[in-house]
Amino acid sequence: MFFYLSKIFWLFAHPLNLTGILLGVGLVLLVFHWTRLAGASFALAFLVVALSTWTSLGALALHPLEDRFARPAPAPETIDGIIVLGGGFEGAVNLARGGYELNASGDRFVETAVLAKRYPNVPVVITGGSGSMILDGEGDADTAPRLLVALGVGPERLVLENRSRNTDENARFTRDMVDPQAGQTWLLVTSAFHMPRSVLLFRKAGFDVTPWPADYRTAGTETLGFAQSNSITNLHITTIAIREWIGLVAYRLTGRTDRILP
Repeated sequence: MFFYLSKIFWLFAHPLNLTGILLGVGLVLLVFHWTRLAGASFALAFLVVALSTWTSLGALALHPLEDRFARPAPAPETIDGIIVLGGGFEGAVNLARGGYELNASGDRFVETAVLAKRYPNVPVVITGGSGSMILDGEGDADTAPRLLVALGVGPERLVLENRSRNTDENARFTRDMVDPQAGQTWLLVTSAFHMPRSVLLFRKAGFDVTPWPADYRTAGTETLGFAQSNSITNLHITTIAIREWIGLVAYRLTGRTDRILP
């Protein structure tokens, strides 16, 4: 139920969808001659678009998430395994074409291939099924072997968890599959902005992972003001920030995590 509610909620919370809803509400209010309320709805729609596309607010909201964990320095000499969270592939395209097309989060899998070469004798766990509620798509755990094997990772090292639909299930299903033992070191690879929620959920599941963030979306030096990137990029960054913070709060309120930030 949580999975479906989260998807439905995000349909309304996405900045572009929210803008469309506000514009639609404004038009309905105009029909009933409630001009002041209509004007407020239109103004709010403009504000959502303006803040999302023309300012650095999205980047500033990502800073505390991306800066929460750094890669261990120096890197551990030995580890027991690598875990990469799904979300880096174009599932619908790959289902239709059989390739391994990457999306904006594909750096997760590039970094995983690099780590697999650095630690050549440990298992590589790919966790992630299809998280789409409407469109058909291939789960990342089904796509990733084609990419990682092409990049030189032995297929016998791959451990595939293709049932999970969200990060909570990633953590629980992976724990059940690999049965981690006390004192082991497992590297967790995911986007830097997603690492705080991922660490919280893995710890809640009893799996003490070592964060290895990848796929940074900000330079970390942005200041308040007009954004320096193009508007599409700014909108994407703002969308990520809103979704991640909503996710952190929702998981805390529903008891899936013990705190908002680790």
